[in-house]
Amino acid sequence: MKKKIAIAGAGGYIGRWFIDRFKDRYDIVALSRREAVQPVVDGVTWKQVELFSITSTIEALEGIDYAIYLIHSMSASTRLNQGSFQDTDLLLADNFARAAAANKIEQILYLGGILPKDLELEAISIHLRSRLEVEETLASKGVPVTALRAGIIVGPGGSSFDMMYHLVQKLPVLVCPQWTQSETQAISLEDALTIMDSCLGNPNVYGRAFEIGSPEILTYKGMLEMTAKAMGKKRWIVSVPVFSVGFSKLWVSYFGKTPMSLVSPLVESLKHTLTVSDHLAFREKDIDYLDYNTAAKKALDPDAKLPALPPFKSFAGDKNTVRSIQRLPNTRHQSALWVANRYKVWLPTFFSFLINAKENSRGDIGFHLLNFPKPMLQLTLIPDRSDMKRQLFYITGGWLVKRYDYGWLEFREVMGGKYMISAIHEFVPRLPWFIYVNTQARIHLWVMNRFKKYLEKFKF
Repeated sequence: MKKKIAIAGAGGYIGRWFIDRFKDRYDIVALSRREAVQPVVDGVTWKQVELFSITSTIEALEGIDYAIYLIHSMSASTRLNQGSFQDTDLLLADNFARAAAANKIEQILYLGGILPKDLELEAISIHLRSRLEVEETLASKGVPVTALRAGIIVGPGGSSFDMMYHLVQKLPVLVCPQWTQSETQAISLEDALTIMDSCLGNPNVYGRAFEIGSPEILTYKGMLEMTAKAMGKKRWIVSVPVFSVGFSKLWVSYFGKTPMSLVSPLVESLKHTLTVSDHLAFREKDIDYLDYNTAAKKALDPDAKLPALPPFKSFAGDKNTVRSIQRLPNTRHQSALWVANRYKVWLPTFFSFLINAKENSRGDIGFHLLNFPKPMLQLTLIPDRSDMKRQLFYITGGWLVKRYDYGWLEFREVMGGKYMISAIHEFVPRLPWFIYVNTQARIHLWVMNRFKKYLEKFKF
């Protein structure tokens, strides 16, 4: 009987190729934010899920044996997204870990990034620190995680290789920043997929992290040169020490035809040497690794098209929705219940000349401007979905709110209580959009920053 695998991030580069290669080997449930017109395509079930919702994620993982987690810096599903990619990824990983534990999933397979050697955590790029945080968070609820840390994965449709392809295609002369001399070990798509398959359901790799890459050590400049050779292009490629990282981001984004949101964290990471550590090297299966030149030629093969996605239905939700995610310090190692209650007390105290807070017996909390009888915002605690580590409130009223049945606020503990996350999801403002983004939205961020500073004062 086939094992049932759920893939979070199934619509991405690795997910689509994994499905294409192993759809006959596994019973695959492909998770997507959007609803597929045809739920079942070639034996693969496409299931709609909102990964920001724990309830939706729990439902999506019912009956699953193994889960593959390929979520990295999700694009915004709301019109306004107030939150860094690392805080967003942290919250999503926590949701997924909770849902996997609730369904007693046997294993989570996570594809992350190689970490630089001999550096303190604070010296590592935000991009790679975030990958490590996701890895640790996925494992925080008791489900065994197998982490595969990779550098550039070279294959058809891969964003990193496509970026190099466009640079070589557009520029006869490439004057490269100094970071292109950093060393790394790329891996072919074919080898990465083989390793992923060998790890699924293998108890020997449960709870372990591996760094995967071809034995061939190359610089990024060397990969550009080999890409040019594979493309049959004559290019002059030279490194100079004069380009700043900021200029590099603009240069790579424009000529590499890659969105700045993807280029920015990637370039920050490329300044590190990212080679495979001997003690973390993958040895569970003998792999006849493809070298970079062979992998590049396969990626350039015009017949090797990125597998198509099924058609999806148009999004029917509210257009003007807001998501706002902030990471808060937890210096006193308090519970989410404590932080939520402290916020209810702190907000009207901080704005004592403007705001009053009133709570009724049902748990509804109304924040009132001056002595106005109708609250600006009303929150309702959901007791059966709240606990010491997570407090959930539905947004159920207020004259600043357009929809009372849509959004929610939560405070939750993440990374074993090291941080708290405060998040508003699917909030629909009543104010006209232009006015909202220039007033209420800015004020909310300012208020949360003040609350963060307030919490930082609570140190032993």
